[in-house]
Amino acid sequence: MPDTFSLPRRSLLRAVAGTTGLGALAGCGVRAAYVRPGERAGVDVSASDRQLTWANWPLYIDTDDDDPTDRPTLDAFTERTGISVDYVEEINDNDEFFGKISPSLMNHQQTGRDLIVISDWMCARFVRLGWVQEMDRDRQPNVAEYLDPLLRSPAFDPGRTYTVPYQSGITGIAYDRRRLGRDIRAVSDLWASDLKGRVTLLSGLDEAFALLMQGNGVDITRWTADDFRTVCEQVEKQVGNGQIRRFTGNDYTKDLVSGDVLACQAYSGDVIQLQADNPDIRFVVPEEGGELWSDSLMIPDLARHKSNAERLVDYYYEPEAAAELAAWVNYVCPVPAAQAVLADSDDEETAALAGNPLIFPDKEMRARLAVARDITSTERLEFTRSWNAIVGL
Repeated sequence: MPDTFSLPRRSLLRAVAGTTGLGALAGCGVRAAYVRPGERAGVDVSASDRQLTWANWPLYIDTDDDDPTDRPTLDAFTERTGISVDYVEEINDNDEFFGKISPSLMNHQQTGRDLIVISDWMCARFVRLGWVQEMDRDRQPNVAEYLDPLLRSPAFDPGRTYTVPYQSGITGIAYDRRRLGRDIRAVSDLWASDLKGRVTLLSGLDEAFALLMQGNGVDITRWTADDFRTVCEQVEKQVGNGQIRRFTGNDYTKDLVSGDVLACQAYSGDVIQLQADNPDIRFVVPEEGGELWSDSLMIPDLARHKSNAERLVDYYYEPEAAAELAAWVNYVCPVPAAQAVLADSDDEETAALAGNPLIFPDKEMRARLAVARDITSTERLEFTRSWNAIVGL
């Protein structure tokens, strides 16, 4: 298991208002790019060609300690099914990957990939554009049985027809308890006078806004444009009075470790890694709530091995496979039943992970978690313009 993840799971939205090209095209929902339901399926050669190609992020699957090229869960899938997997670690940024495969999808061509993993806010674009295929749940009994109820029906994909969470995470607040000398419990605590100049927020619009709205008591499953504008006014005020040191990507971890920052917006998975070296670093889901998000699996249009891909997705929803993956990546496991599997492990360190609420949120924490509705195509240009003006992108 690596000491830290070097690349973000929820990468920054860089496209500014008025940008032309593929990113803006998706954001605007241009009708010409839309693929109708009857045109999304290709010839599925899964039965005769026992393989598939899976595009994922770096450091996002279990590997063997002695040989990083060995991936135990994936190898076990191949051994059981005879389906070989070309596993490609090519996704470093949501927008970058969108730009890489969108020309094929827009022009109704094969992407060369049967399965991809991107963040849900970007998944929403693919779903709206008709660039991914509906999964056959009859082939996925484990998904139907074990998918976390909190993740079952996001606004952009009711019932998870087109997407299945691969791993999840929580956006909350990280802080250094020893250096700060007190606990943080609410979003409003970030604006305390003793934190002036020692706070960072996430720079990506899709990454930052939901937690800040929750601090205002907003139900993020149905937030409004006025809720967003209120957040912008608040953040702009805190920038003006010097409360916010800067806006960051995943490099907030460096500021927190060095002590330059005492409190920050943060992702649960990152904090687990930081706590291995510094137990004084804490992660809190604020009293008002925290955002639960996912990186999800999707099958692109015209994929040639759709059935094989559906079978692989369902395999990772077996509690045993989900537990092995969770023990390595340390993000929120979308399969709650995997907790009991880890708890029964003979390895004390592995068994202890079952009790970590940042991997398996407890009842109290789950009550404060919500999945935010995504930013629609009509909202995106205005909101990006406003947010980027504050952040300086």
